Amino acid sequence: MANIKPNPKKKTDQDPKQARKKYLIYGLAGLILVWAISAQVAGTLLDNDEVTEWSRTEFTVAVEDGRVGSIEYMMVNGSVSGEYWDDPADVGDEDTAKKFTANWGTNEEGLGILAEENNVGLDFDDTNPDFWVGILMGFLPILLIFGIILFFFSQMQGGQRGVMGFGKAKAKKTDKEKQKVTFKDVAGCDEALAELAEVRDFLADPAKFEKMGARIPKGVLLVGPPGTGKTLLARAVAGEADVPYFTISGSDFVEMFVGVGASRVRDLFEQAKAEAPAIIFMDEIDAVGRQRGAGLGGGHDEREQTLNALLVEMDGFEMQDNVILLAATNRPDVLDPALLRPGRFDRQVVVDRPDLKGREAILEVHAKNKPLADDVDLNVIARRTPGYTGADLQNLLNEAALLAARGSKEKIEMDDVEEGIDRVLMGPERKSRLISENEKLTIAYHEAGHAIVGHYTPHSNPVHKVTIIPRGGSLGSTWQLPTEDRFLKSKKEMLDDIAVLLSGRAAEELTSGDVTTGAANDIERATKIAKDMVMRFGMSDVLGPQCFGEEPENVFLGRDFAKGNDHGEETSAIIDKEVARIISEGYERARAILERENDMLVHMADELMKVETLEGEDLDKVFATGKIQVRVEVPELGEIDPAKDEAISDVPTDETSSGGDEIAPTQ
Repeated sequence: MANIKPNPKKKTDQDPKQARKKYLIYGLAGLILVWAISAQVAGTLLDNDEVTEWSRTEFTVAVEDGRVGSIEYMMVNGSVSGEYWDDPADVGDEDTAKKFTANWGTNEEGLGILAEENNVGLDFDDTNPDFWVGILMGFLPILLIFGIILFFFSQMQGGQRGVMGFGKAKAKKTDKEKQKVTFKDVAGCDEALAELAEVRDFLADPAKFEKMGARIPKGVLLVGPPGTGKTLLARAVAGEADVPYFTISGSDFVEMFVGVGASRVRDLFEQAKAEAPAIIFMDEIDAVGRQRGAGLGGGHDEREQTLNALLVEMDGFEMQDNVILLAATNRPDVLDPALLRPGRFDRQVVVDRPDLKGREAILEVHAKNKPLADDVDLNVIARRTPGYTGADLQNLLNEAALLAARGSKEKIEMDDVEEGIDRVLMGPERKSRLISENEKLTIAYHEAGHAIVGHYTPHSNPVHKVTIIPRGGSLGSTWQLPTEDRFLKSKKEMLDDIAVLLSGRAAEELTSGDVTTGAANDIERATKIAKDMVMRFGMSDVLGPQCFGEEPENVFLGRDFAKGNDHGEETSAIIDKEVARIISEGYERARAILERENDMLVHMADELMKVETLEGEDLDKVFATGKIQVRVEVPELGEIDPAKDEAISDVPTDETSSGGDEIAPTQ
């Protein structure tokens, strides 16, 4: 395979600023011209309403009576015009002047004698108006209106490409001089960077790979959950690659007119081939690459034609080895199999949620331009945010920066970061929500139940924070955070999770003898875990390692319209009994723990009513002693006389306590 060399640069795009300036000038010129023509036409109409038409005799009599001030003779058609007055005494008065016109004929000598005898000024006009100018002035308003309509129509249907460019692709060519994102700005996805770096290296030095018989990948598909950085990776490739880079969204191909999407696909690849080697980035490719023939009543003809055109351009009859298609989606399951086969998308790069090391690296990237206080530890933040995506972490630091700026701080402190984590996960505090004391106490018992059972179940994640402050859609929350990234879940851990979820309801029943609707979401989540244990993970001792019931598929994505049960009624009854048993045992286990730790439950609820939030050392003290023991700082007294050392214990201290609990001074 021959070395791929870039073609000479071609001017395919126009500077948007210059284009806007040009359109502004054209628009202003058109408006001025329309205004001028309208003013001329309006003036002409007004003038025509005041002009009096005379016969030759009436004109002669008016001149002889001295009622005509001046005469203008048109030599081309023999007409005369000027001003006249009804009373000869008013001649020269502009307020009472009127206009006249009359047909005199070609007797110029007679007109001159008439004007001379009556002392009336006479002017001869020998100009010949152009016939085509009159025609143009008559049709120009219509042409202008038609041109304005075409201009706005072209802007709505493809911008500066015009109406004839309706089937042209709306791809944007990346300006390398303005592209600032590189691989150094991407963190937390080392494997994806390695795959894309190989594409960059191939474009930079194709001969190195051709020696081994390797060919350039036709397409690279970035797959991952929303917010993991797929688009950011594509922007980094644009910043690293020294080749033309075109970006477009999958939705730009979708139109109501059949054939437009396919035309835009062909035009897109023609633009890229003209400047090959080149890279095309297509975001949200599932908008155009969905499986063909899918859904009730067949597929969407326009979308299928667009997909067919894309398949042909990527690997059709004509082999093209100098254009790479880089695409991103979070729905690879709905893409057409022909699009995913080798030769089209040769590789799929998974961009997953970052691990602990990746989260810390992402936080370092987003913290570069933010002033952080000394107490902010990015490693601690990374450990506090398992499951967060790159977008979540960026939003977290941004929320912390906003909170610090709102508090007029010079640097972002750890308290701001903690509040930012709460905002990203649960939403802002709902301080306007008024809750009665009885409901607040019920919420306190509910959250205390979660915290205590979570603390005493050996396979649960450590309890990090308990609060009864309404946030988002919740009235309170208990946070359990893992100490490390986990990718597997054991049966014992899932049973503990069920007990913790049901412990809020158990605490309500134990303290008040009644239950509320506050545990609705907890019950729903616990039931789902129990069903998954029995039906998906084979964790039932009665049914054994079997899977029952496949995941429901969306019929509109081309899946089966109807599916029958893969088990009988007797098995369904056993499944229901096993789920009920797991839920019941989890509830009884949670209740037993709370009955045993009833004093701690009451003390924790009492503390929550006072301080509303327990975390860190305060939470550890409650678990250790059932109450908060506030540390008292003894003021520094400088050098102490040994003789007076015994009097130190009598020095008064600034004791602070949340509710008058026993004070344990610092040793």
